[in-house]
Amino acid sequence: MSNPVIVVHYHEVWLKGRNRRFFLRKLHTSLRLALQGLPVNRIEPLGDRMLVWIDDSSALPEISARIDRVLGIAFYAIAQPTDRAMEVLCETAWKQVEVLRFFNFAVRAKRSDKSFPLSSVETEAAVGKYILDRLRAQNREVRVRLKDPELTCYIEIMRGIALVYARKIPGAGGLPANTAGRLTCLLSGGFDSAVAAYQMMKRGAHLTFVHFYGAGVQPGESSAYVAGELVKQLVPYQTHAKLYRVPFEPIQREIASSAPEEFRVLLYRRMMLRIAEAFARRDRSLALVTGDSLGQVASQTMHNMVAVDAASKMVVFRPLVGTDKEDIIVAARKIGTYPISAEPFHDCCPMFLPRQPALYASPEDLARAEEKLDVNELTFRGIRTASLLKYEYKSGRVEVSEVPMKAGRHNSQIAVG
Repeated sequence: MSNPVIVVHYHEVWLKGRNRRFFLRKLHTSLRLALQGLPVNRIEPLGDRMLVWIDDSSALPEISARIDRVLGIAFYAIAQPTDRAMEVLCETAWKQVEVLRFFNFAVRAKRSDKSFPLSSVETEAAVGKYILDRLRAQNREVRVRLKDPELTCYIEIMRGIALVYARKIPGAGGLPANTAGRLTCLLSGGFDSAVAAYQMMKRGAHLTFVHFYGAGVQPGESSAYVAGELVKQLVPYQTHAKLYRVPFEPIQREIASSAPEEFRVLLYRRMMLRIAEAFARRDRSLALVTGDSLGQVASQTMHNMVAVDAASKMVVFRPLVGTDKEDIIVAARKIGTYPISAEPFHDCCPMFLPRQPALYASPEDLARAEEKLDVNELTFRGIRTASLLKYEYKSGRVEVSEVPMKAGRHNSQIAVG
């Protein structure tokens, strides 16, 4: 028996009209990079799908695991190539459905090669009758149901070959990676910001990450290690990423010693936005991303979020703003970030917490609270003391390297502005 072929169906790409070729090239590139190092013969665009021809069926589990993290795929299926003779088609279809449990089914045929002697409807009827007869011979109570069946057996008839499959595997959905521009995400070690990052990746955005930590970068010391592991988990969705790590405790101490207590956390967040904006401008990002959810904590009331945002000239996207914590946890489990965020670590944000934080701060309140602070110097300090890690997804593995920070022409502009 010949090796299976993976049939990949797009998600929203077919809606993109004249830009279709751009999105398909990006999806093809993502598939190619995801499957590096595996026995893949070729990836062939064909109509409204792509075919992944493989050379070794034993690699199917790893191939499937990597395809699961390719954005832009509605579903994929592991199809069996077969001869186009009707008796062979019928027997192959039977082998696909025999081991499955269902009470009704349908057969759907797609004939891209019009030289095939039977029409799609005739093919469906012939294969469907064969399957039904075999099922009844086994005394299985199954019937044909053309509308909304439990199981559908698909037959794709092409020039010289046919593909048969009966199980669709859900894909990651969304748009192909790196099709919507660059964003910079303020990544904590918690559940929310990693899920927010994934949501924006799923819409085609390419994310750079900025993480603010308290002390140490080793496991259990601070959130820096956890943030690094989160980026490793997320980077296969977009193939490469940067992580800026900013030691934030010295800045927090200065804010805590000079600013009104009730505004401390909000001033921390404003300073984080300013520093993240400097890196965002350096990397030509169009906006910032945070994991805020409305009302989840005191700093995330609507008034406070507006007051914090006033410190940045960049738009701040909050994809989780209307999402419940339970839904965020479900999403974190799905994308594999939950166990990482659940690890114990020392977060910088709870340091020097006020006893009674402000709930309804205004931009003017926070601007007055910052009057005793040298905001530009603190911003420069965060930029100067940051370190940079680069992540690259190759052959199913994530490679991490620390690279020297280079002076950016935007840094002084953002600090002075």
